[in-house]
Amino acid sequence: MSEKDIMNVNEPENGTEQEAAAAAPAEQAAQDVKEVADMVAEVAEAPAEQTEEVAMKIADDDARTAEVTLTRKERKAAEKAEKKRAKELKAAYHVSNWQIIKNYRKYNAQERAHYRYIFGRRISEKVWPVFRFLILFGLGFVILYPMLYMLSTSFRPQSEMSDPSVMWIPKQFIIDNFVDVWLAMDFPKVLLQTILINVVCSMLQVVTCAITGYGFARFKFKFKGLLFGIVILQIIVPVQVVLIPLYTQFRFFDIFGIIQLITGSSLNLVSTPAALYLQAFFCNGIRAGVFILLYRQFFRGLPKELEDAAYLDGCGPVMTFIRVMVPNAKTSFLTVFIFSIVWYWNDTYVTGMFFDKPYTIAMEVENMATTIIFYKTGDNAGQASDWLVWIEASCVLSLLPILIMYIILQKQFVEGVERSGLVS
Repeated sequence: MSEKDIMNVNEPENGTEQEAAAAAPAEQAAQDVKEVADMVAEVAEAPAEQTEEVAMKIADDDARTAEVTLTRKERKAAEKAEKKRAKELKAAYHVSNWQIIKNYRKYNAQERAHYRYIFGRRISEKVWPVFRFLILFGLGFVILYPMLYMLSTSFRPQSEMSDPSVMWIPKQFIIDNFVDVWLAMDFPKVLLQTILINVVCSMLQVVTCAITGYGFARFKFKFKGLLFGIVILQIIVPVQVVLIPLYTQFRFFDIFGIIQLITGSSLNLVSTPAALYLQAFFCNGIRAGVFILLYRQFFRGLPKELEDAAYLDGCGPVMTFIRVMVPNAKTSFLTVFIFSIVWYWNDTYVTGMFFDKPYTIAMEVENMATTIIFYKTGDNAGQASDWLVWIEASCVLSLLPILIMYIILQKQFVEGVERSGLVS
């Protein structure tokens, strides 16, 4: 075979291969176009389906909302119908008080007992609120009347005390009465003396009465019942019974004759704060028995497991009291402190027995009539009934420190009273 024949034979094969190669990209492109068209169709169809789903959900929500709204309306209608039915039943079966009185003789014994109970209950429901209001109003009047009269009198001039036209509101408000009282009683000095006595005695009573109350609450010892009976007697027996022996003891103070043996004479603690300090230290101060009882009740209410845990940790009775009991009794400590401050602040009988001259604010208020006469020498002090303006002004000044303290510690004080044994 010649070379031309060979070339002629090979030429058609080469041409077919070239045509096939040229047709392959065209088919691939057509397939790609078809795939893109299918994707576009799917994308175009997808929002329509989602829109249908959203529309169906919205329709379902609207149906549920309409159903809920319809249910609420039906419920309200049912409630109204029930109330109407209750009113009708009440009107049908309700017997008024006048009907009970009118038809009482026609009832049998059982009906009479029933309607007597109903009639009495209706009357009590009407009368009790009025009666309760009268009780509260009366108590409020008894408590507030002295306070209002004190304020009204302390701010009025002396001449208005004998003016029948002045009842509650003074014609002229003045503060000269407070100035006169402040200077006559030397208020800063007396206030400092009172605070020293009250705070020291109160702190001593808070500590010593707490230890005593804890001992009665947690420990067993001989004559425990007898000693606690003496504490109760300390609450019951009036202070006037034991005050003269106490005065004699502090007038000739001696400890088993040791002081007289060393110095040749006993000590005179009268007219000194030491007499009140020693009483408070040995749990014999003002209302000490009440404080011991209060602490005893509080410590008895604490769980015994707290002390057992402290003993396991190596604490003795003293450390257990300091580290466990004292932190839990903070509110009781504060309650006792406030009570003690107030009772010492207002006391004139016990304090006046140990001081021959006015030493505290309460004693100064008690002797204000005499004090103001000496202070107003040379002026027209007026009649005895007119001195009330200075006496009431001194009462206002004496109340202010205690009132300020109570306002500051009111929350803790109330909590302490609620948690103490006084209300349990």
